[in-house]
Amino acid sequence: MFEPEDQQENERVFTREEANGLIPQLEELWTLIKHGKSTLVQTRDEIKKASANAHLGGGSLVGPQYIQALKNINESLHTVNELGVIVKDADIGLCDFPYLLNGRIVYLCWKLGEDKINWWHETTSGYSGRQVLPENI
Repeated sequence: MFEPEDQQENERVFTREEANGLIPQLEELWTLIKHGKSTLVQTRDEIKKASANAHLGGGSLVGPQYIQALKNINESLHTVNELGVIVKDADIGLCDFPYLLNGRIVYLCWKLGEDKINWWHETTSGYSGRQVLPENI
């Protein structure tokens, strides 16, 4: 599955406008990810049975759906990574955008369902350390 590259080496620094501009694309990608995860959950039991009986040469009618869901999730997460966005929690659609604030790198923080970037946090803290991003920066 998706393996993020070393973030320090390939880190893109965003402006607030650039990060906000990516939200529609991220929402589309997260729709694909959520749909894929739903398919995995729905087919999980059937895939477990097929796996347990693999030595008998069996298969599963849901196998292609399962494989396609894995592929869609992987491709979507890869696309997010290629945009320079850091995935923090794929379950809730939590992302960080490296941002230059007062001469140092911090993370702009966005979660699926938010219409724009309103939060930031230190690179050493996470979601719980979110602070309101002033409008003027």
